[in-house]
Amino acid sequence: MTARALDPTDPTLLSAEAVALDLGVDPGIGLPDDVAAQRLAQDGPNELRSTPAVPLWRKVLRQFQDPLVYLLLVAIGISLIAWVGEGAESLPVDAIVIALIVVANAVLGLVQEAKAESAVAALASMTAATSTVLRAGRLVTLPAAELVRGDVLSLSEGDSVGADARLLSATALRLEEASLTGESTTTAKSPEPLPGPVGLGDRRNMVHRGTAVVQGVGRAVVTATGMDTEMGQIAELLDRTEQEPSPLRREIASVSKVLGLLVIGIAAVVMAAIALLNGVRNLTDAVTILLMGVSLAVAAVPEGLPAILSLVLALGVRAMARRNAVMKDLHSVETLGSASVICSDKTGTLTRNEMTLSRIITPSGRVELTGTGYRPDGEARYEPTDGTPADLAREARSVVVAGALANNAQLLEEDGEWTIQGDPTEAAFLVAIRKLEDAERLVSRYERTAEVPFTSQRKMMSILGHHLDDDEHRLFVKGAPDVLLDHCDAVRVGERVVPLDEEQRTGFLRAVEELSASAYRTLGVAYRDVGPDGPAELDESAESHLVLLGVVGIIDPPRDEARQAVAQAHRAGIRTVMITGDHPATAARIAADLGISRSGEQVLSGADIDALDDEDFRRAVLRTAVYARVAPEHKLRIIDALQSHGLVVAMTGDGVNDAPALKSADIGIAMGITGTEVTKESSRMILGDDNYATIVDAVRQGRVIFDNIRKFLRYLLSSNLGEVATVFFGVVLAGVIGLSEADTSGAIVLPLLATQILWINLVTDSGPALAMGIDPEIDDVMARPPRQQTDRILDRAMWRRIAFIGLVMAVVTLLTIDLMLPGGLVEGAESLETARTAGFTTLVLAQLFNALNSRSDESSAFRHLTDNRWLWAAITLALALQVAVVTVPLLQTAFGTETLGLGQWLVCLAMASVVLWLEELSKLVRRRRRRHRSDRA
Repeated sequence: MTARALDPTDPTLLSAEAVALDLGVDPGIGLPDDVAAQRLAQDGPNELRSTPAVPLWRKVLRQFQDPLVYLLLVAIGISLIAWVGEGAESLPVDAIVIALIVVANAVLGLVQEAKAESAVAALASMTAATSTVLRAGRLVTLPAAELVRGDVLSLSEGDSVGADARLLSATALRLEEASLTGESTTTAKSPEPLPGPVGLGDRRNMVHRGTAVVQGVGRAVVTATGMDTEMGQIAELLDRTEQEPSPLRREIASVSKVLGLLVIGIAAVVMAAIALLNGVRNLTDAVTILLMGVSLAVAAVPEGLPAILSLVLALGVRAMARRNAVMKDLHSVETLGSASVICSDKTGTLTRNEMTLSRIITPSGRVELTGTGYRPDGEARYEPTDGTPADLAREARSVVVAGALANNAQLLEEDGEWTIQGDPTEAAFLVAIRKLEDAERLVSRYERTAEVPFTSQRKMMSILGHHLDDDEHRLFVKGAPDVLLDHCDAVRVGERVVPLDEEQRTGFLRAVEELSASAYRTLGVAYRDVGPDGPAELDESAESHLVLLGVVGIIDPPRDEARQAVAQAHRAGIRTVMITGDHPATAARIAADLGISRSGEQVLSGADIDALDDEDFRRAVLRTAVYARVAPEHKLRIIDALQSHGLVVAMTGDGVNDAPALKSADIGIAMGITGTEVTKESSRMILGDDNYATIVDAVRQGRVIFDNIRKFLRYLLSSNLGEVATVFFGVVLAGVIGLSEADTSGAIVLPLLATQILWINLVTDSGPALAMGIDPEIDDVMARPPRQQTDRILDRAMWRRIAFIGLVMAVVTLLTIDLMLPGGLVEGAESLETARTAGFTTLVLAQLFNALNSRSDESSAFRHLTDNRWLWAAITLALALQVAVVTVPLLQTAFGTETLGLGQWLVCLAMASVVLWLEELSKLVRRRRRRHRSDRA
């Protein structure tokens, strides 16, 4: 990588203080709010330049760029040629009607597209990246888009860097910069100025937009935002890539293509049949045949299907977001509904995440702290065993003081409400010091000078504290008790430090086991005196020869709703797997309480996983529901083993090291409250409340959305097939139903006019289909096993139902025409126009009855009949439009209809309702068969 030319204003060459001065910011206070607002207005949002918005005229034009619209335009041209050929004496009614239908379809398409774009934009705002910034002396969390030059970023493990910034301070800070530099190893950072210009990958005192903090903490001042960042310069060079279509979209596209080819073939057959059976005697006959073929092709193919699909997914995902489950990708809903395993963290997801330090164990005895949650109300109850109450009180105070110092959380009080920022486990120590006499004052006498951050590999963290009174330095350490004990060779008893013998070590480990068995999370606390000067550099090597102070038990009770959610998931055929870094006994107790596993069932630890080869572990995952003391790399192995059995895995995570597992899972789920920016970027779903019950509810909603997609597909395809079958069999059976003799003028007689078919397509397709896309749950979607990803959305059973309903529609429509016409199977006395109007109306009403049918595969249409007010609104509107087209003189002229009497309307209604009654009978048979199979099983 080449070095840059020398630049006297290059922030990498200047001291941190000089850069801050140049940007007009006090690093200890941050920018004032008014200055930040001015800079935001001046520089614009901190966003990469997006593709320019498509202007309205292009969106309008796009509605006409469709092969089916081209067919309609051809139909208009044919109509106009025929009109001119006949002398152009009156208005070209057919051409005008088809043109109006084209415009109406374009308007509907624009409305659907606008709604989908609005829904997707709202979802994007919910998943926008955030940054922690020092503004006007206080730390605040802002959308990354609001960062400005001079903002002071607070960086910690798991943060995604929101803008290019010059480091002001750094403690064990390492960043993953592969997205920018291509280097796979993490980069250590330091605020020291560089001796000269260097390449991008060697700028150790800079952090850049789009990179991730994987270790340590630091502060940095923003030097560039938006397109001025390094990522922005790269974005200038990148071409926009096409997103790979989801399996659902591919299947819909395939169905549309196959259906289109099939219908074009049928339309050709129909035109040929009309020509052969009736002959083509003049230009009018030729135009009639061509218009019918074009109209049939246009009406039979659900050209609005992609738009309806996108809108239904967008509206469904927005509804999920309102219930705290934010899907980042619309088409991930398809996968979510197929989830067969949910691998969940324990803390905060299955439990309340209201950590309360309730037990302290020291060499002299035990202490119980009363009170729960973050309100610092409570008292200490001492139970001395081997020492005096004074010794026990002194030891307990030392434990919580050390834990409160080795800490990055904050406890805040506002208007009587206590909240925390940071890790809830660390915050538990801050609450505890307020319950012990003099502990808070002892904490205030120390000034932190250095830190070795916590990592999931080490399971410890340390800080170096400078005592302001005696000018001494002391190292305070907290971590997993079994790990911490390996670093201790002494223990503090009262005011004495004595060697840590094997008996004491065993006693502490036994106490840890007891606490864990009672569902307590345990932490050990230790210290080491360093001396008046302190070490020149603090790193992991300082965490040796420690003096053990004691062990604490922190309780995090299970969520009340989690047990019910676990049971609901089990009923839906979904396994719940708990994965936690806690002690195996703690994990087993919580899992048993929640119904995830039975008491005494196998719990695999990280060490157990390491001891199993791939094949043994692959077998073990099928019978293991609880994993404890696991590292992030173990999560990846668990996912791979589950997926090898064909299972669809949802995995939760919050830490930066969870990101690979979230990417590998079929559905990666990031915690919205405790999750890092890196995990949110790696996930497909974000939990707004970090609650396991929300995951199960999201699975339910995913299944409902998928069911709704099947509903409107079944409705559209069966209704369109009904139109095709009506015309086809009406032509083939014209002599049987009396159509052949209905017109003595010699003109071609058809069961429906081309404009009538287009009208049906206009009024019955989009409205009811969209309403079914947001249908509430009809069937109990959690009473069936997960859908296999290999299952097709349109399976053989569904195609059979589509064909059945389509044929029934055709039969009742043609029978209605026959009832009205003289001759045929049943003698009637009405004119051709009246009979055709009755058939036209029957087909419209049959499709509206079909909308009620299509809401469920098995449940009666009368179940939850009034739950979907949008569907009833769509049906009412379609019915009103049909009444208008039959009764309004202008529309009668345009669509070739006649006014129907009350008796004729009742006949149309009765004939159309046959679709409902036959499908009700079919559903009854299916329900009985299912119950019979269930009883036999």
